[in-house]
Amino acid sequence: MDRAIRTFLDVLAVQQNASSQTIRAYTSDLAQFHAFALGVQQPGGTLVPESVTPALIREFLAARDRTGDKKTSLARKLACLRSFFRYLVRIGQLDVNPAEDVRAPKLPKHLSQVLTKDDAGALMEFPGGTERVGLRDRAILETLYSTGARVSELVGMNCDDISRSEGLVRLRGKGRKERVIPLGIIALEAIDAYHAQIQAVPGPSSGRSDAAAVFRNSRGGRLTTRTIARIVAKYSRQLTGGAVHPHTLRHSFATHLLDEGADLRAIQEMLGHASLSTTQKYTHLATDQLLALYDRTHPRAVGATEASESTKQKGSR
Repeated sequence: MDRAIRTFLDVLAVQQNASSQTIRAYTSDLAQFHAFALGVQQPGGTLVPESVTPALIREFLAARDRTGDKKTSLARKLACLRSFFRYLVRIGQLDVNPAEDVRAPKLPKHLSQVLTKDDAGALMEFPGGTERVGLRDRAILETLYSTGARVSELVGMNCDDISRSEGLVRLRGKGRKERVIPLGIIALEAIDAYHAQIQAVPGPSSGRSDAAAVFRNSRGGRLTTRTIARIVAKYSRQLTGGAVHPHTLRHSFATHLLDEGADLRAIQEMLGHASLSTTQKYTHLATDQLLALYDRTHPRAVGATEASESTKQKGSR
């Protein structure tokens, strides 16, 4: 089974252009399952794909649940196993996919966190001064909010990806798919101010410096996704609602565009969603925010939200 796993991961990376994050996650998930299955079926021996049953997969997920894995993590592990065994069926090594009929854990439904337009504007202003870190952090926040980019896309952004004359930037999304989207003038000016400071006062360099990267650390290397998350949390702690994740700026970008009348298809294109149904969640989010605003401000709005929820429930029966 070791060889089948390695081949599958190679196919993901080379033929399907899976992201490095996906490869890392699937490598970990398959290693966990392999170790668990060996312990149950063949302690100290080898494991063959033909011996894997739906019951074994359910036992594995139950064991991971007992160790404290989140429901989202369990769902990803099941998706990984389905994909792996589907590959083995496709190449003829298996007749059926043992993970196909295993039910995924029910995930809790929740609305994505979104900043108000005032909070988003305030967040952009928190990084101050003319020092390199302040200018860089301001440019990072402006770019996240201006483009709705995923953190991985922001980290992978290169200087050559930006077309200043056209106000566009090329992003590399999931599956290494590329898209070109607008980059607002304020974000562009923030990036230019940051790079002007880098050129005026060069910092220390290291063997891992990356002059192609738009956003760099103090030694000239490309920033990591974790560093971006810490930067966003650092400044967003000053907001009334407290620290937020960088993805909150992506949700805010889409919701604010929708509030201002942007076409859903255009938002889908800018976010890099493969399916319009993924983008449509922002219509529900905008409606819920509208109802909340109505309840707070209209003198005869008491119960409007409750009435809406009641209507939804009746319609789902």
